[in-house]
Amino acid sequence: MVASTPQPVTIKVDDAQRVSGLLQVPANAYACYVLAHGAGAGMAHPFMQNIADALAEHGVATLRYQFPYMEKGSKRPDSPKLAQAAVRAAVTEAARLLPELPTVAGGKSFGGRMTSQAQAASPLTKVRGLIFLGFPLHPAGHPSDERAKHLTDVQIPMLFLQGTRDELADLRLIQALAERLGARATLEQYADADHSFHVPKRSGRTDAQVIVSLAGALAGWLGKIVNQ
Repeated sequence: MVASTPQPVTIKVDDAQRVSGLLQVPANAYACYVLAHGAGAGMAHPFMQNIADALAEHGVATLRYQFPYMEKGSKRPDSPKLAQAAVRAAVTEAARLLPELPTVAGGKSFGGRMTSQAQAASPLTKVRGLIFLGFPLHPAGHPSDERAKHLTDVQIPMLFLQGTRDELADLRLIQALAERLGARATLEQYADADHSFHVPKRSGRTDAQVIVSLAGALAGWLGKIVNQ
C-alpha cells in the first residue's frame, strides 16, 4: 500500500528557470529526503517512484525534482554550476514546504554527485546528511576515485548504497573511499546489484525486494541521523 500520493510542485532555480517537482509526504513523516534523479532518466522513472513509495512506508517524505535539462527534454546534463543551483533550490523549497521536518539530500547517481558537490562548495540549508543511491565514482571501464575528491570537504554524515556489480563504482575503490572518509561515511553493499540496483535471477532476489531493502537501510540510517 502506498502511504501517500505525490503532489506536483514548482521549484524556482533562478529568475529565468523553474523546474517540476513531486512532493510525497506520508502522514507519519519524521524526515524529508530531497531526491535528485540520475543523468538518463527523470524524477518520474519507475525506480524513483518505487523508492519514494517504499520510503513513504517508513515515514520518510521525499521531494523529487527535475534538473533543468530534463525539464526541457534534453539528453545533455546541465553544467555543474546549474545542476548545483537546482539542488540548492530544491533543498530550499523542501525547507519552505516542510519546515518542521529534518532534511537530508542526495539522489541517484548523477543527482547524488551534484548534491555532494553543492554541499562541498557551501553547506546546503538545513541538510543533516547526504544519501547516495549508487555514487558514480568513475566512468564504466575506467576505475578511478577522481570524482570523489570533493567528498573530503563534506562534513556531514554520508550514506552510500552501492551494488557490488556497479560498473561506475569499483568495489575496492568505493570501500577504500568509505574507509578514508571515516566516521562520516556508511557503506551498505547489495550483492549482485548493478548501478540501477537490478539483480539477476540467480541472485534469488527480485528488483522489488532490493528496493525494499534499500528503503529499510536508508530509513534506519536516517532515523539515527535525525535523532542525534
